[in-house]
Amino acid sequence: MESPSYVTRRVSRQIMVGNVPVGGDAPIAVQSMTNTETCDVAATVGQIKALQDVGADIVRVSVPSMDAAEAFGQIKQQVTIPLVADIHFDYKIALRVAELGVDCLRINPGNIGREDRVRQVVDSARDHGIPIRIGVNAGSLEKDLQKKYGEPTPEALVESAMRHIDILDRLNYPDFKVSLKASDVFMTVHAYRKLATQIEQPLHLGITEAGGLRSGSVKSAIGLGMLLAEGIGDTIRVSLAADPVEEIRVGFDILKSLRIRNKGINLIACPSCSRQQFDVISTVNALESRLEDILEPMDVAVIGCIVNGPGEAKSAAIGLTGGEPNLLYVDGKPNHKVENEALVDELEREIRQRIVRQQQISNPEKIIPIKDIS
Repeated sequence: MESPSYVTRRVSRQIMVGNVPVGGDAPIAVQSMTNTETCDVAATVGQIKALQDVGADIVRVSVPSMDAAEAFGQIKQQVTIPLVADIHFDYKIALRVAELGVDCLRINPGNIGREDRVRQVVDSARDHGIPIRIGVNAGSLEKDLQKKYGEPTPEALVESAMRHIDILDRLNYPDFKVSLKASDVFMTVHAYRKLATQIEQPLHLGITEAGGLRSGSVKSAIGLGMLLAEGIGDTIRVSLAADPVEEIRVGFDILKSLRIRNKGINLIACPSCSRQQFDVISTVNALESRLEDILEPMDVAVIGCIVNGPGEAKSAAIGLTGGEPNLLYVDGKPNHKVENEALVDELEREIRQRIVRQQQISNPEKIIPIKDIS
């Protein structure tokens, strides 16, 4: 049984990043950014497809030069997921990728020079139906704001964002989203809270330069979790010094923990103790590895003993409780006994069989096999 989400989303204007809606009542989009050399088309395409395979909704690609812009055009032709071009300073790069089919421009209007250049970029975005992402970062605030505030602060981040927003407002271009990122959790959270009350546009959440896989995931979960629980945020990126694929996985884990969006297996597992009747940790690790390809949402409980096991197993789609013997539950009801040496195989088989049954119910004409379950 799936628990309800208690989050009430902030009302925001919806924009389209390719075929992905962002804001309004759309699901919160999860995105990442490539870290390959953009001019290496094959490597970048490979990484984008790997991100798409684990459920990414949007991928951002850095485009620092005209050569990279031309490579971006080749990349765009080889992938189906919406792509955001990350551009700084050079308005001509923005104009070129707009011609090449970019789905969103990450560019700060105040950083690309004279008003006529900004107008050209906005006019091109309007003509091609491309939204803009304003991205403010504590590490690159304008010099006068650094002088005014002495150091990065939530107020400085918001003032910087409003400068860029004012430019788009003057040009009558409302199709944009905004990010206000810092590596400090509280600075980021306070900045987003302030801006959320001042504009109607969707907000892109992130804790920038959060750190490595473990520490960065924790920091991101705290910062993004605080905002998401308040209904703030329409798309998220977890910034890790790790494989970008992990950013997508962590992003969905954050959303799953808040019951905002479910994708993939939600493993409910005990930390294990001397009451366990099987090795819980190795079982869970093996399941996580085997089930990475599954994007369908499903709660799976793996509990090592009979104290909390039956209760958790009854509440999950598939549940295992340790005992003498171990007992596997399906749809909240005891199904059959399982010996220790067959635990992982049996759990995987039941999970995949349930997904096939769900597919048959939802789309009996077309069954897409996930993996051999024989």
